[in-house]
Amino acid sequence: MNALNQSQTVISAETVETARSLRKLYFLRASFSIIWVILVAVLAKGNSGIAAVLFIIYPAWDAIAIFLDIKANPPAASKTPQYINAGVSIITAIAVFAALQKGIPEAIIVFGVWAILAGLMQLILGLRRRKQMGGQWPMIISGGQSVLAGGAFINMAHAPNSGISTLAGYAAFGAFYFILTAIRLAKTIKAAPDAA
Repeated sequence: MNALNQSQTVISAETVETARSLRKLYFLRASFSIIWVILVAVLAKGNSGIAAVLFIIYPAWDAIAIFLDIKANPPAASKTPQYINAGVSIITAIAVFAALQKGIPEAIIVFGVWAILAGLMQLILGLRRRKQMGGQWPMIISGGQSVLAGGAFINMAHAPNSGISTLAGYAAFGAFYFILTAIRLAKTIKAAPDAA
């Protein structure tokens, strides 16, 4: 019985440490998205070069953030969804660069496909983490919305007013959900027996 209690304490401490790491990462991801949206609004409309760089930076940063997410997880946890997601984000950054040589609509289509795939991975990860630490409903909703947004991007890629600003709302909602999840994870952290 004592061994069982010790095992539960170890699992609990590991879960809380993961929640703390993810909370910091989610605030960082939200900050990046907010800065990205501001840069799009202020600089990208009048400068196609800056718009192109911002197009590529978004999925590239996502890949970096996913590797930080992997690092935040317990060693025993399966990281397959994160590795798949990181690979998709790296390929997307390269594909966006290639698509921009043809035009903005093609880049938006690539971005849309990525949003669908990233949303599916986020849904899977959110559902798995919900069992471990709770507080994942914003990530689950965000994953679902990402899938829908990706379809919308593909559908309106060739619209007359379509451009990088079309993606700003997607990034803003992402920031909102990262903040919500970070705040929600505070409940998991506070529930720990040794929480200060």
